[in-house]
Amino acid sequence: MNEYAWQRINPNRSLPQRVLILGSSGMVGRAWCEHLKCLGIEYTAAHRPHFDLCRPETFDKTFGDTFDLVVNAAAWTDVDGAESDEQSALQANAYAVEQISAHCASVQAMLITYSTDYVFDGMASTPYPIDAPINPINAYGRSKALGESLLRRSNENHLLIRTSWVHAPWGKNFALTMRSLIADRDEVRVVTDQRGRPSSAISIAEGSLELYMNGASGTWHLTDSGECTWYGFAREIRDALGSACSIEPCTSEEFVRPAQRPAFSTLSIHQTEKLIGPRPAWQSRVRESVV
Repeated sequence: MNEYAWQRINPNRSLPQRVLILGSSGMVGRAWCEHLKCLGIEYTAAHRPHFDLCRPETFDKTFGDTFDLVVNAAAWTDVDGAESDEQSALQANAYAVEQISAHCASVQAMLITYSTDYVFDGMASTPYPIDAPINPINAYGRSKALGESLLRRSNENHLLIRTSWVHAPWGKNFALTMRSLIADRDEVRVVTDQRGRPSSAISIAEGSLELYMNGASGTWHLTDSGECTWYGFAREIRDALGSACSIEPCTSEEFVRPAQRPAFSTLSIHQTEKLIGPRPAWQSRVRESVV
């Protein structure tokens, strides 16, 4: 696929028969496993230490069997940690993706893999379309942007899904962190000058399979609908819990972190909703994660 031929819709696909889930212990990987189990689809789950993006020698054994669909839900997700170890982030989010893509191409398996809203610089004021200029402002975003570029150049049989602000009833994520803080404190301060779209890992797994079955390939955006700030996100969690904890706004300058975050990273999901229908409201899915 030409790097700038962003998106394509093929004929509808049948349900996959055998699926390999990479990163099956993470938020999205676990959601995929549970979704496939409900559908009665055979899958193999792979995660660290047996499969490790930073240890390419673990790849061959993982790909020993034949699959018609490979889901790469593994990634380096430590945004702040990438600032001090960018090479490891690049290995996990870029070079490993290229190697996984090569494995898939060798057995003619479709690859679904994930990227992020952080490939954009946050200077927009309306949702980013899929072909908006890539201009990451932190090391994590650079690693994901390189992974996208290497994938597009190496194998056209892929579905690259950008998502954002992922949460789930399990794992390490903002929703569960806020639930814990709200339970322990009378007041929590949260930044109010960063805006985006919360995305349920469950929605991502379900929507990814819908995109696959509806023939999508290339680059797509997949989030829940609506948008908010981290402050608004926290208030919704507080309200869902029925807590009296005070959620107070603060600026990014007051909450300094190693990695700069985009001020605005809302992804346009217009093309996705056109193909697979309306996405659930982020508020409803957040409640499923915390209540």
